[in-house]
Amino acid sequence: MPQFDFANVFWPQLFWLTALFAVLYFGIIRTTLPRLSKVMDEREDRITADLASAREAKEMSDRVAEEYQAEINRSREEARGKLAAAKLEAAKASKKRLAAADKRLSAKVAEAEQQISAARNAANAALRDIAAEGAEAIVARLTGDAPGRKAALARVDAILGGVN
Repeated sequence: MPQFDFANVFWPQLFWLTALFAVLYFGIIRTTLPRLSKVMDEREDRITADLASAREAKEMSDRVAEEYQAEINRSREEARGKLAAAKLEAAKASKKRLAAADKRLSAKVAEAEQQISAARNAANAALRDIAAEGAEAIVARLTGDAPGRKAALARVDAILGGVN
């Protein structure tokens, strides 16, 4: 078999192997490697640019978020101030309304107390008259002699002792 005749075959095969390897290696390196290097450089440049723009976008979004948060905090503080002022104003208005209602109710209570006092005095006067009339009728019935209106009223006044 000629394949196993290494004395005659090895050196020419080694020569052609080296020659073809050199042609293929340098051919690929000279043609493909510059293109591959160019593509890799473009890709690296694009990635670097994308990373830079992403950093810029992140920094901008962080600034916008900080401004937004500051605006929200300022708005909250402003709203709290307005709410406190509105509560204070409502408390003042409520206090005024309560004072006015208290004044009206105090006037009504005083008027009602006067009416009650007048009604009590009228009732006491009527009771005095009824008691004197009753006493006069009882004494007349028991003794047969009528004491008189003035005497009955004087006796009722003495018994009541000025209780009105």
